[in-house]
Amino acid sequence: MSRFLQLHLLTFFPPANLNRDDTGRPKTAVVGGATRLRLSSQALKRAWRTSDIFAAALADHMGQRTQRLGEDVLAHLRAGGMAEDKALTTARAIAGVFGKIKDVKDSNPTRIEQLAFIAPEERAAALALADRALAGEKVDEKTAAEAGLLRRADTAADIALFGRMLAADPDYNREAAAQVAHAITTHRVAVEDDYYTAVDDLKRPSEDAGAGFLGEAAFGSGVFYLYLCVDRALLARNLGGDEALAATTIGALVEAAATAAPRGKQNSFAAHGRAGYVLAERGDRQPRTLAGAFARPVEPGEDPGLEGPGGGGIMGASILRLRGFRAGLDKAYGAAAEASAEMEVGNEGTLAEIIAFARG
Repeated sequence: MSRFLQLHLLTFFPPANLNRDDTGRPKTAVVGGATRLRLSSQALKRAWRTSDIFAAALADHMGQRTQRLGEDVLAHLRAGGMAEDKALTTARAIAGVFGKIKDVKDSNPTRIEQLAFIAPEERAAALALADRALAGEKVDEKTAAEAGLLRRADTAADIALFGRMLAADPDYNREAAAQVAHAITTHRVAVEDDYYTAVDDLKRPSEDAGAGFLGEAAFGSGVFYLYLCVDRALLARNLGGDEALAATTIGALVEAAATAAPRGKQNSFAAHGRAGYVLAERGDRQPRTLAGAFARPVEPGEDPGLEGPGGGGIMGASILRLRGFRAGLDKAYGAAAEASAEMEVGNEGTLAEIIAFARG
């Protein structure tokens, strides 16, 4: 089995604000001296793991990033008839295994301070320990700590892919099998502002003609380059050696990367893009990004005039840049991949073929 799977995607998004900064404007990055639009890796991973694609393909194999496991345990204990004060103490002891618990006087005394990525097996183990408490067994902090609630491997596909950090117990940190870069536009972009108004439907004709509300919304558009790399061997180890689940996870990841985007301002822009080009590579050599192809921004004048729906314009020029840069790297360093597959909308390949290749 080839250890690494690398994916390179080019996706066009029309005017949108999919990933906002602290001022509400689209995130950007200066690359090669030119401003580019940017989608953060955090926003991308969140969009993928919460997509219908992951939900359908990986049902019962998804973790939960939450502070609220203790609330579920408390509700379970209450439903079992445990007295309120004892239920609270027990829930706090169990939740405390996953992170530092909030003060007992806090308005949410069973929540932990940080978000913790919790696997289905860990959640089930926490509720099983609660059942032992309901059966009369003493469950305190020491008992909970020794109960083996945490796992070093499990069937949570998203934890296996994206890793986790448990500040309270670093021994159970999980190294991410997938590395995801921030997506950037292949060309320079100027963020624009939309000035908009809203009219009061009940305003009488005799009143002034002014709007009931004035506002501004920033947006941008472009062809984004996205790179991600999956350590297939580490993914399988994180999943306890379940090769079939690892293959299903990779398939879901590829489909989501090509079709799912962050949800920022989607009701205002409906920017539901699909990858126009995908390159998948398998091999054992050190992974490398092809972002260097766009260190110099692609210019409209580079339009190669290619035939087909995906040809020509910034997309066509970006595809040529990426292929040329890859060929140059392979000539200088030797082939980075043992096998590869491409999809170019309108010209060659299908997403189904890319997924089959990626699953290996």
